[in-house]
Amino acid sequence: MSKLTKNQKMAAAKFDAAKEYKLADACALVKEITFTKFDASVELSVNLGVDPRKANQMVRGIVTLPNGTGKETRVLVLCTPDKEAEAKAAGADYVGLDEFIDKIKGGWTDVDVIICTPSVMAKVGAIGRILGPRGLMPNPKTGTVTMEVGNAVKEVKAGKIDFKVDKTGIVHAAIGKVSFTAEQICQNAQELINAIQKLKPQNLKGTYMKGVSICSTMSAGLRVDMKTISAE
Repeated sequence: MSKLTKNQKMAAAKFDAAKEYKLADACALVKEITFTKFDASVELSVNLGVDPRKANQMVRGIVTLPNGTGKETRVLVLCTPDKEAEAKAAGADYVGLDEFIDKIKGGWTDVDVIICTPSVMAKVGAIGRILGPRGLMPNPKTGTVTMEVGNAVKEVKAGKIDFKVDKTGIVHAAIGKVSFTAEQICQNAQELINAIQKLKPQNLKGTYMKGVSICSTMSAGLRVDMKTISAE
């Protein structure tokens, strides 16, 4: 059995792994038990009582975090020339079409979000096998296939994220950085929880939201007391 490091011992002394914390307290505590030299991400995990194998129980959505993600999001807009100026003015990092499709075919995927117009989806579909596994494939449901490319870029840059339940029934999403205040982390967490609550499948029987935990990139997970999560 490996020995705990000094920082791990300090972190372990600050929390009880068996305890459920109020959401606000967990958001404050995750800052205290993180000792990384970099600005670690904070992640919220929500365990849902759904069966993702059933299409009518798939939980997927988008939410704009009130305090952003704390991460510089690199955005590529694939569009026709008439939309390029709008995308660039909104702050897109890369704008174009054929040259970027060729780069992606060559292995380049150095972006976080890809937005495109409906008219170019045929070309984008040809690289779906590359983009899909990386979570980069544009989708109308997440607002990344749209004629309003300028608004889409601004929303992503402002903290809009998409989330999806995984095959084990859990939604994982980064909701900020350890450098955020505890209040900012809590506000972002509650906003994501509200969005997930609204997506409860109508045909679901039993408990929908079974558990919530919060952690940073290198910290242990803190269990959240479900009674302290407010319903919108």
